[in-house]
Amino acid sequence: RAATVIADRLCGSIADPIIRNAQERRQLKAIAAFLNEQGYQQAGPNVKYNSMNPGTYAFRMNIPARMTNDKEEVISLNVPVNVAVMPRGASEGELPLLIETKSAGDFTNVNKRRKEEAQKMMQLKNTYGSSIRFCLFLCGYFDSGYLGYEAAEGIDWVWEHRMEDFLQFNL
Repeated sequence: RAATVIADRLCGSIADPIIRNAQERRQLKAIAAFLNEQGYQQAGPNVKYNSMNPGTYAFRMNIPARMTNDKEEVISLNVPVNVAVMPRGASEGELPLLIETKSAGDFTNVNKRRKEEAQKMMQLKNTYGSSIRFCLFLCGYFDSGYLGYEAAEGIDWVWEHRMEDFLQFNL
């Protein structure tokens, strides 16, 4: 039995990242297809969040942020996001919609990781104020406990099977 348990855990530790990466690629491809249908174009390489043209999107972007440590010292860091979308009607100086892709095969894993998104949101709000727009793109098992926790932090979400909900973000 012990060998079976060890083999199962080893198999999971090897397969889980492969599955997560494939899910992320699939979700990014779905977002790109949706945005392209809406008339958006992918931004060029090395574009910065604060120099995106209206009507463009970019993948895997680092957003600079600041936070204060226990000693009240300001620390600079990068907040990675999967997608940044600059709305077509964006005003000069407006920040893009930031999207984090999430997929889950069961309820257990998401509840262990739900604080990660809340921490990103806190870092972004501390740096850019409450006007920052950050949402999750969800596929899979996300229960009301997870969704309630994220909503309490000011994080909204779009389900993969309802991509038209992105339009509510004025895209």
